[in-house]
Amino acid sequence: MLVRDNVFIMTDCKSKANDMSDARPEGEFDANLPNLAWPVRISSFFDAQVFVRRWAIRDKDPAVRVLLRRMEKANSSQAVASAIKELKRELAVRGLLPDMQSSLR
Repeated sequence: MLVRDNVFIMTDCKSKANDMSDARPEGEFDANLPNLAWPVRISSFFDAQVFVRRWAIRDKDPAVRVLLRRMEKANSSQAVASAIKELKRELAVRGLLPDMQSSLR
């Protein structure tokens, strides 16, 4: 994880070339974790999985845990896109998506 311009940027450390976790969502977006001063930039499905894992540890919310299980089971680009869309929706509902207008498309 890197910090640039007060934004945490997760770095992908995986070496698998054709892994579903390398799938890029429709544009990167920033998201906030509860009790974290700066937003986290999510630029890949792997970043989103790591973010949701950390969110589930911090928040203990059952809905976040269900989302995490769904992300871990995603095995197609359609499932990945749907999981990212659900992540953005959950973040927006909780007010953790800093730029909701451009990210919810």
